[in-house]
Amino acid sequence: MTVSLNTPVPEFNAQATSDKVISLNEFKGQNLVIYFYPKDSTPGCTTEGQGFRDQYAAFSAANTVVFGVSRDSLRSHENFKAKQAFPFELISDPEEALCKLFDVIKLKKNYGREYMGIERSTFLINAEGVLVQEWRGVKVKGHVDEVLTAVQAL
Repeated sequence: MTVSLNTPVPEFNAQATSDKVISLNEFKGQNLVIYFYPKDSTPGCTTEGQGFRDQYAAFSAANTVVFGVSRDSLRSHENFKAKQAFPFELISDPEEALCKLFDVIKLKKNYGREYMGIERSTFLINAEGVLVQEWRGVKVKGHVDEVLTAVQAL
């Protein structure tokens, strides 16, 4: 089962940094931005995370919690989060449960080599738990501002 626009997102539990288990239900009454990225500490993923970090106060003011998700280990996430001073948690999804729920595993090419990897994507879930907007195949430049605008319009 995968999520689709304008429908409730099914409950999930996921391991995250700061020794937390994230449950969708615990965020009822708040908006959620869940962004999927390919790999910790790579240039595009670092830039994207820094964008969410730098706008975090504005997201918080709009009653919105931000999470980053990749298949990296919790240890890798903790290092990435600490090095970049991210004020939000990173979810580790090595079994790709969330990746499959949000359908972000795609065939990718890098230097002629094909592999299955995370397509950079962002999802906005409203305070009632309904998926209200999605961005797939994201280009990093200007993306965080676009997401913030959508959040502020809720």
